[in-house]
Amino acid sequence: MKRSIVMIITALIISATIIPTPGFASEVKVDLAENAKSAILIERDTGTVLFEKNSDERLSPASMTKIMTMLLIMEALEDGKIQWNEKVRTSEYAASMGGSQVFLEEGEEMTVDELLRAISISSANDASVAMAERIAGSEKQFVKMMNQKAKELGLKDTKFQNATGLPAKNHYSSARDMAILAKELLKHEKITNYTSQYESYLREGTDKKFWLVNTNRLVKFYPGVDGLKTGFTKEAKYCLTATAKKGDMRVIAVVFGAPTSKERNKLITEMFDYAFSQYETKQFYAKGDELGKVTVEKGQQRNIKIAAGESISLLTKKGEKMDDVKTSLKLNKHIQAPIKKGDEIGKIVLIKNGKVLSENSAIAAENVKPASWWTLYKRSFSMFTKLQ
Repeated sequence: MKRSIVMIITALIISATIIPTPGFASEVKVDLAENAKSAILIERDTGTVLFEKNSDERLSPASMTKIMTMLLIMEALEDGKIQWNEKVRTSEYAASMGGSQVFLEEGEEMTVDELLRAISISSANDASVAMAERIAGSEKQFVKMMNQKAKELGLKDTKFQNATGLPAKNHYSSARDMAILAKELLKHEKITNYTSQYESYLREGTDKKFWLVNTNRLVKFYPGVDGLKTGFTKEAKYCLTATAKKGDMRVIAVVFGAPTSKERNKLITEMFDYAFSQYETKQFYAKGDELGKVTVEKGQQRNIKIAAGESISLLTKKGEKMDDVKTSLKLNKHIQAPIKKGDEIGKIVLIKNGKVLSENSAIAAENVKPASWWTLYKRSFSMFTKLQ
């Protein structure tokens, strides 16, 4: 066991560069988002803040609320609680939603795939409530799930009252919290297959064919933009949580309270331009990259593969001098069956000059069931005979 760990750690020593310390703290002062109530710009992998303005102010998020709705949908899909091709029936309540909608009728059925397209592309309130009811039984119960998830993610300035973002008392979030929420949603890589579509159709082959057009026009007009969610109400004004990727670098920009949709898009564009012109990322591992093997106590199999739980990168200022960064794998003390694929079994730690820059999850790449008593007996007997 010790020998295998040492071999893994030795193999994981790599050189790279670093500038901003990963985390939500920015030392660079730039003049962006002048006409927004609040804003933030972060690099996705490290979470480094590149710019922020009033980022903790509690404001109405409008339909950016649906980022949480989409996250809970993706988690339900991943957990097998719902299926992509499963048909969801529209209740009278869901059909009654105002604002942005795809005009679902009471009793109408659409698949989860279709409803997610309606939510992510067209910001459909009726589709959001239909999915909320399917997952939690009612929108009220779904809102409890939303707020519980917000608590788990450490969102200190967020509280939801509905699954849509329609105006409601005591329904708020902040630019920082929206960025964290977007970062979490982007771990579900399939979501951008939906949020990146500029247009699509529902009810094809019927006389009620419905054209979906993305409320986030940047997916068509800014290279690399593939999400995430717009928002607008009279109270909130024009809001947008957007993400773009160029090369290995993905950034998230959030704007609350722009005066017009044109100005909102302009502010996000300027934030993206700043990020991609001034910074770049060095990727160490992509999500799922294998890191080696580790011994499992009392498992049907003795060794399992270890993988990176998510993309692991460091952010650099363009043109900065290269410095050495060491990468080490720190495994949990007792790795014992049963283990499920995806369980965290350690940390990948990035270190510079003795200082920890970041810690990222190392996960089990396969399932391990507990060994039977007979298997354990045979192993013990085999070890005993070797010592004779």
